[in-house]
Formats: sequence, C-alpha cells, structure tokens
Amino acid sequence: MSENLPAPENLLDAERIQMIKNFRNELTGFMLNYQFGIDEILTKINILKTEFSQLHEYAPIEHVSSRLKTPESIVKKVIRKGDELSLAAIKDTVFDIAGIRIVCSFLKDAYAIADMLTNQKDVTVIEAKDYIANPKPNGYKSLHLILQVPVFLSNSVEKVNVEVQIRTIAMDFWASLEHKIYYKFEQEVPQSILDELSEDGKNPRGSEVT
Repeated sequence: MSENLPAPENLLDAERIQMIKNFRNELTGFMLNYQFGIDEILTKINILKTEFSQLHEYAPIEHVSSRLKTPESIVKKVIRKGDELSLAAIKDTVFDIAGIRIVCSFLKDAYAIADMLTNQKDVTVIEAKDYIANPKPNGYKSLHLILQVPVFLSNSVEKVNVEVQIRTIAMDFWASLEHKIYYKFEQEVPQSILDELSEDGKNPRGSEVT
C-alpha cells in the first residue's frame, strides 16, 4: 500500500468532512430562497407603510427589522432536536429560518397589520400564535405568524415560510430587556428578577393603550 494513501479511519473522517462541506454549500443555496422570502414580505410591508404615510393621517408601523439564521445555527438546532440533517427535514421542521419583526404604536395596530398581511391572496397562513391574548408564562407578548409566500425564480417557483412577529413598542422594549437580562446572567436568572419580569410583561408601564 502506498504511504500517500490515508489510513481507513482517516479516509472516513475525510469523507465525513467533505459530506458536511457539501451539505453546508447546499444549505447556503437553500437559504437564498429564505432571503428572497424575506424580500417578498418586506415589499408588502413597505407598500403598506408608504401608503399610510402618504395617503392617510396615521402610520401604524413604527419600524421593521429582519434576520436570516446562519447555516451553523440551523444545523445546531436540527441536531439539538434530533431531526434528520437534510434540506427536506429542515424545510418541514424549522419555521424560523427567515424572520421579520414589525413594531407598531398601539395594540389595535398589531392586529390590523396582521389582517392586512394575512388577507393578501398570495399569502398562506401556516401557523398563528397570539401571545398578546395568551402571554407566555414569563409575560412575553407578541403576535407570531408563519406566512408562506411564493418566490419566483428563473425556472421554478418556491414556497417559502417566513416568521413574522408583530408587537407594540412597549412589548418590544420588554422583550429586548428580557433578552439582555438572560444574556447577563447566562440563562441563570434569579427567581426574584423572573417574577418582576413576568409582572412587567403582563402590565408594561400600566395598561396598554388600544
């Protein structure tokens, strides 16, 4: 046997490394569709935002942000859940690859914007969770929608899921504060602070204006 040939165990490792590299490259291309999905939803939001600012006296949307999960974070999530590490499994089980957050002024605005998006003919509602009417135990409030939109590519049409969170300014401030506290305490937050957060989440600066 030539000394230049790798040992069988090293060959196995090399094949595994190459397989992971190939999968990551495929995943990067796969995720482009999710960026396009974000672009589609953002276009719809920006149209509504411009319409309200130009043609109406009141603009309900304060600001909008978006994010796309990294391939590394997706792979970690799939492994943590024990799901199959394939593009098909990711598409079927990971719904928050693409995310958009809409922050509104008042409570009624959040529901109004949700209706404006979900009533569009090319938008399919895959999942809807109302954490405003039913807050999480820690007091977290927000509307969570999984919306599916068609993405028209050069030779195909892909249906892409995008998670859209809609909340008020007060809810967004509370969620941001909670995230910072969990980061500061490295997930080990004292119970007294958790209790205070939960109470503040239920009543952020008093009753929310509707």
